[in-house]
Amino acid sequence: MERESGKNSQQRADELEERLIDFAVRIIRLSAALPKTAAGKHIAGQVLRCGTSPAPNYGEARGAESDADFVHKLRIVLKELNETHIWLRIIERSQLLKPQLLTSINQENNELCRIFTASLKTARMHRNEK
Repeated sequence: MERESGKNSQQRADELEERLIDFAVRIIRLSAALPKTAAGKHIAGQVLRCGTSPAPNYGEARGAESDADFVHKLRIVLKELNETHIWLRIIERSQLLKPQLLTSINQENNELCRIFTASLKTARMHRNEK
């Protein structure tokens, strides 16, 4: 991979993995803050499942056995981030939490989606060049 800000690809990958772990922790806290109603419990379970899975899936991608496996696992990360985005929008629209509690986590989710969309594009391009 190309150098960016003097960091090698290993450092960037480590930092991205840390961001995903931090995101998962934030999702855990957010889900715990949802109301204990039937709807709140359902949504908590859903957002907890999809919002915590990108970090371990990215870890799997980092250990991929082939370029195709790497791309496949990155697609799973992006798919789960996209699903998390939908659940966060549902939480916001249903007013289950105060909007200010969702602003920062929504921003991070959007940034991570952009990062993985770009990474997938790059990975596919590299795979097609081989």
